[in-house]
Amino acid sequence: MKELLNKLSLEFGPSGCEDRVREAIKEEIKDYIVGKESFVDPLGNYIIHIGGNGPKLMISAHMDEVGFMVKGITDEGLLKFGTVGGIDPICLGAKRVISESGVRGNIVMKPIHLLSPSERGQAPKIKNLSIDIGASTKKEAEELTFVGDYFTFDSDYVEYGEGFIKGKALDDRLGCAIMCQLIKDIYEGKIEPKYDTYFAFTTREEIGYSGAYGASMRIRPQYAIVIESKAVADIYGVDEDSEVARLGDGVIISFADRGAIYDHTFVKHIKAIADKNEIKNQTNRYISGGNDSMHIQKNAEGARVSTLSCASRYIHSQSDVIHEDDLFATYETVKEVLKNDRPN
Repeated sequence: MKELLNKLSLEFGPSGCEDRVREAIKEEIKDYIVGKESFVDPLGNYIIHIGGNGPKLMISAHMDEVGFMVKGITDEGLLKFGTVGGIDPICLGAKRVISESGVRGNIVMKPIHLLSPSERGQAPKIKNLSIDIGASTKKEAEELTFVGDYFTFDSDYVEYGEGFIKGKALDDRLGCAIMCQLIKDIYEGKIEPKYDTYFAFTTREEIGYSGAYGASMRIRPQYAIVIESKAVADIYGVDEDSEVARLGDGVIISFADRGAIYDHTFVKHIKAIADKNEIKNQTNRYISGGNDSMHIQKNAEGARVSTLSCASRYIHSQSDVIHEDDLFATYETVKEVLKNDRPN
């Protein structure tokens, strides 16, 4: 699963450009879905109907990542850009980026010795940042890129320390990797789902115009589990209550965030299963963020939703960090939920 996460994290796939990620996933699981219904819908979601007994369960993870879109090209050959998804400008200075065609660049700003005292005390504004792709004129830049072109962070996948993993787009390629492993497990007979199970690799989550809504309207599940990455702050100087959760302490089980209040019966059912199987788990301690669950729960009949997350430091940057214990705890939790009957 970590090998697949490595591969998927390096794929280019900002919101609206998920094609390469989707094709990598299709190639990974093609031998494990023979005879199963699978299709790509008009929003670009990749949906696989595995089947099984019981009510409909949709398991979802988004394929897209945050990125940048070229808005203009200066006479000096620098690219002006807007962000695709939520990116804090404070983490952008001197970061490497890459386009779908492989053009590399660096995000640049006014040098520190030219900043005024007031500018030094503030985070940079996106409008004052540019991407340097090594062009000296607008014409040279236009030979390499164009207004409307997309870039993402250009970052390596690195395993370091005791179980830590660093890379870009771990939000939410980790969810995609977990879902691929679950599909393989079902094919190999390691799981016999107690639900009529659908897997949805979804699009456009990072910009809020979620492909998951279209997928849920098509599937109309009674239950849904979103596998996600959760921004945490378990670092020096942050109060414990504000940390959200901690890396290495297991899957995060949330009761609410800013997008959804999760079905408490389903959430408690999932936690009881994790506890029974001695799977490390922790509770989200801070109401923040949102994900595809807010859209899935509003399908035609409504759905009982839950989100299971891996703690992530420095999310939406080129150095997203997770812990492998949380990755496997999240996988094991969903696996055991599939093997158990729905909650009473």
